[in-house]
Parts: sequence; C-alpha cells; structure tokens
Amino acid sequence: MPETIHIAASPGKQMLSEQVYAHLRDAIMRGQYGPGAALKPQDLAREQGVSLAVVREALVRVVGEGLADRLPNRGFAVPAFSDQRWQDITQARRTIEPVVLRLSIEHGDLDWESRVRAAHHRLARTPTHVPEEGESYSAAWAEAHRVFHRTLLEGCGNPVLLETFDRLWTASELARRWAAQLNPRRDALVEHARLEEATLARDADTAAELLTQHLTMTSAALTTTPHECEGDGC
Repeated sequence: MPETIHIAASPGKQMLSEQVYAHLRDAIMRGQYGPGAALKPQDLAREQGVSLAVVREALVRVVGEGLADRLPNRGFAVPAFSDQRWQDITQARRTIEPVVLRLSIEHGDLDWESRVRAAHHRLARTPTHVPEEGESYSAAWAEAHRVFHRTLLEGCGNPVLLETFDRLWTASELARRWAAQLNPRRDALVEHARLEEATLARDADTAAELLTQHLTMTSAALTTTPHECEGDGC
C-alpha cells in the first residue's frame, strides 16, 4: 500500500494567512464589518491581494474565535446583535464567575490583594479610547480590562476555572465592544472601582452581586437598545 504523503503549507502561505487573519479580526473588532455583515471570500481575496485558499483559512480561524459564522450556503458573516450566543455566554459567565470570585475572596492571600489593587490601578489610568484606534475602545484598555477581571478570580487557585474564564472572555469580546458603543453613558470606571473595593474588603456577597450586575449590563445593551445599524450598513 503506497505511503500517504502530507504536504505542509508553505511558510509564505502561513504568513499570508496570519496577516489576513489579523486584518479580519481587527476589522471586525473595530466595527469595520458590522453585526450581520457578509464576509465574502472573493472580495477579501481581491482586497488583500491573496488567494481564496489563504482567505478561507483565515476565515476558519475567525469563526473558531466566535467572531464570524459559517453560513449553510458556505458563506461567512459577522454574528448579529440578536444572536442567542451572546445571552448564552452571559448566562454562563453569570453562573460561573461570581462563584469563582467568592472562592478567590476566601482563599486569596496578600500577594493576590496586591495584584488586584495594581490591576485596577492600571485599568483606571488607561485611556478607554485613543484617536488613532477609532470609536472602539483602545487595545491597551481592552487588555487592562481583561487582566483586572482575571486577577479578581486568580485567588481561587483553580487553573481549570481560570481556563474556563479565559475561554468565555474571548468568546464575549465582540459583544462587549458592541455593548460599549450602544451604551456610551455607562460608567464602567465606577463599576470597576466598586468591584475592587468589595473584593478587597472580603465582602463576598456584595462583590458577587456587583459582578453579576456588571455582566448583566453588558448583555442587556444588546437586547434593549434599538439596533438601527444591523447588517452591512452598520
């Protein structure tokens, strides 16, 4: 029986795919492709000057991160505001994260307290928006935000729970950005400050309730705000 030969993708193709993936991810996150917008491989290939194979490889990665859907007719599109996944993810986070925060408050040591304080300080001092990054919040703030929320939970000492947080955080990133634009009057600075204060005061009941409210407000923005920009025209 002849031996099967597997031909690896060339380094050049892998580099192109990585570049197209990074471009697509950034464009979706920044709202260049709005909720429900079609992602047409032929158009993307022409715009980026690459082959359809390279574009499809990048699109598959974007789909894997929950930033796009693969449609029944084999096309691709950005998820819609009304997609049930956003509510499902929020329900999962509201179920898991307050429980992990309680464990963190119970088991976290002085070093953990110091890291929570430092993470909140960085978050509070990092600009949410910078002109060169458009209307979406800045990459620096997005990372400071992630680190703060993760640090709150790290006192639990359970790596499996923290891995679950990491997956849910990535899955909810797009909805979080949309929600911030839909509800610009929301005072996240105050919400985070109260959450830090209750956590460091070891007030598990208040901290868990504040975290639940914080997560709920993000989800609510996608269901209670009129969506006049749904689709390609967003």
